[in-house]
Amino acid sequence: MTGNANRRPAMPMWRPVRGGNAFEITVSRLVQAIKLGLVAVGERLPAERELAERLQVSRVTLREAIGALREAGYLESRRGRSGGTFVVSPTGAAPAGGGPDAGELARAMGEALHDALDFRRVLEPGAAELAATRTLSAADRQHLVACLTASRDRSPESRRVNDSRLHLAIAAASGSPSLAAAVADVQLSLDKLLAAIPVITRNLDHSDAQHARIVHAILAGDPGAARAAMEEHCDATAELLRGLLT
Repeated sequence: MTGNANRRPAMPMWRPVRGGNAFEITVSRLVQAIKLGLVAVGERLPAERELAERLQVSRVTLREAIGALREAGYLESRRGRSGGTFVVSPTGAAPAGGGPDAGELARAMGEALHDALDFRRVLEPGAAELAATRTLSAADRQHLVACLTASRDRSPESRRVNDSRLHLAIAAASGSPSLAAAVADVQLSLDKLLAAIPVITRNLDHSDAQHARIVHAILAGDPGAARAAMEEHCDATAELLRGLLT
């Protein structure tokens, strides 16, 4: 037996994180590893330092991702000599109210889920960019700001509705009825999924910050910044959805 016999085998999900949404990508990688059985229920994640090095993320980002998955019911942290972070569920916490969980909804959508995410990634950044080229009326500007403020409400009853209203307001600000109608369609196609995924506080913080950058860029008349911020926002949402639901 060689000295490498007890070395943990390389896991494909632990490849380095690339892109601007390190938190969301790290959450996605951890969930995919759990769902694929690379770390089974009852098993411990690799040590924090080792995992951060493999993923090439900061230990702060890794801790935030692990904390989010504790909050969502995937992981549990234990103290003591045999402590660490352990997998407790391959699916996370059960949905409140006994309705269908996000995984069931995603499976029902099949390839339509990936199509909707891809379509949104092309559509909504273009809407934000176009809105930033328009000369908006005072009423339009006030409406965008009011929708942005409402979208920060974390109450479960209104969070998703207010989020969708902000995206629809951005699309309407583009001045293109066809574009606004298309954004409404894609928002509707993803609404139940977005409402069903586990609430991850850090992700909501990121979403709020991204929303603010999008609106501020539109109001400042900066099309490039508006597109880039919306692309980052769509990518973060897609990363979480694909990680948590597939």
